[in-house]
Amino acid sequence: MPEHHDFEAVDRFTAGTVGEPGSRLFLFQVAAEGVVVTIKGEKQQVAALAEYLQGVLADLPDVESDVPVDLALTPPYEPAWVAGTLSVAYDDGADRIVIVIEEAGDDEDEDEADGSSVRMRVTRPQVAALVEHAVELVEGGRPPCPICGNPKGPEHACPRTNGHGPPS
Repeated sequence: MPEHHDFEAVDRFTAGTVGEPGSRLFLFQVAAEGVVVTIKGEKQQVAALAEYLQGVLADLPDVESDVPVDLALTPPYEPAWVAGTLSVAYDDGADRIVIVIEEAGDDEDEDEADGSSVRMRVTRPQVAALVEHAVELVEGGRPPCPICGNPKGPEHACPRTNGHGPPS
């Protein structure tokens, strides 16, 4: 059954991971009105959202305010659904950044309106903290191979060296 949340204000909006680099599960998590919603995302979604939000913040005047410090995930770590479309807008009147995460659907069988979604209005300090945290998460993974750019690890067979290790 699809769930829809529309939060006027959030206590916390964060991204996090469960697991070790190379097999990490990326999660978005929003806490508001006594509800915690955990959504499975992709590393690329976390990176793209952080990059886009950084641009949004750069276009707005600086604001002095306390920035949330604790952005660690809280239980439940089990995602309610998988993120598909992420949308961002700025509500000038409320001075909030509106973020919408919609559930990924089967393109053939499902109408996008039938999936779960969360719409949240997030303060600029909350967004700034998320951006900084998300960049650290994304960069905290496996380092890229200097030759092909794919993540390095014990199983890495560099396609640009025909599966052999990098030259000494």
